[in-house]
Amino acid sequence: MTSRAVELIEVPLSDRKLVERFIRVPWYVNREHHPSEQWVPPLLMDRRDYLNPAKNPFFEHVEAAFWIARVDGRDVGRVAAVEDADYVKFHGEQTGYLGMFECPDDPEVAQALVDKAKGWLRARGMTAMIGPFELSTNYIAGVLVEGFERDPGINMPYNPPYYDRLLTQCGMQKAKDLLHWELDPQKPTPERIVRVAEKMAARSGVKLRKMRFDDWDAEVLRTLEVYNDAWEKNWGFVPIGKKEYLHIAKDLKMVLHPDFALLAEVDGQPAAFVLTIQNVNPVMKKLDGKLFPFGIFRLLWDLKVKKTIKAGRLILLGIKAQYRGQGIDSLLFLATHRAGAQQGWTSGEIGWTLEDNFKVNSAIKSMGGYQVAKYRVYETPL
Repeated sequence: MTSRAVELIEVPLSDRKLVERFIRVPWYVNREHHPSEQWVPPLLMDRRDYLNPAKNPFFEHVEAAFWIARVDGRDVGRVAAVEDADYVKFHGEQTGYLGMFECPDDPEVAQALVDKAKGWLRARGMTAMIGPFELSTNYIAGVLVEGFERDPGINMPYNPPYYDRLLTQCGMQKAKDLLHWELDPQKPTPERIVRVAEKMAARSGVKLRKMRFDDWDAEVLRTLEVYNDAWEKNWGFVPIGKKEYLHIAKDLKMVLHPDFALLAEVDGQPAAFVLTIQNVNPVMKKLDGKLFPFGIFRLLWDLKVKKTIKAGRLILLGIKAQYRGQGIDSLLFLATHRAGAQQGWTSGEIGWTLEDNFKVNSAIKSMGGYQVAKYRVYETPL
């Protein structure tokens, strides 16, 4: 794309027509500008709800602004700037987010988008910006920098390979890399993991059970105290409240199989949990963002009747600090691995993990996992 005037259009979330245009920018980038067979279109209905403050509790603790980049009469890029009161309070830093970045291979457009977000955050007293995020670290994070040849894991970003170059040219520097892993559920679990898991299972006071789908909200809240305790010391972590957590869990339930939502309890109290979601991306490609009028039937057919889903992604495995180092992680992993084998899965994914979380990454390797993709989060002073 040659140099030309870049128009930035602000998108109030109350303007549904502009929001719809904002949502559809990725179709231009990944279907027209840089066509990719790997890109998975998001569900339009889900994106509309996600950007609806009346439906998404995330907006109860943030202020945000959104823009579309328009060139020669076409919507070609987009960006958001986010001030998250929860992040500022928890970390004690005046740091905002670069959000929902999509862009053609055009440094002028990229610079205009990044500068707009920086200016908005600077005016609100922020002194640094990190991202891109799909609004925060509790949602989709980073841009893909390695692993372009494979389909992305469910709820993981996919973007053209030039994003890293564009963001770097805009003055952003690497803050952290996020790693994505894969393993074969059909391969036997390493004997050492089995021994540790069996030893843990034999201990009194430790009970592993499936989460009850018929009492889902209550079960989810049992995992919330584990979540906020387990991830408290992680880079970029932001505590999540009950309302927002329940909202996220409601969406996850649609792609959860009961065998892959497991809770470990000690003396009847939540100690750890693991969630692995089914990889519905192959079906999502067929839907092209449209769940209605017929997409819902295709999705249900593939999930419930035809059972074509043969892969999943372990998205959360958390253990309260007081129960770490006792083998509960091995117990949860073994149960998940066995469930994948029983379901006939041919691929299991784990991620993301922080590049410098050496203990967790070493554990994944010991279980037979190997890295298949890398995502990058950037930072810049304001």
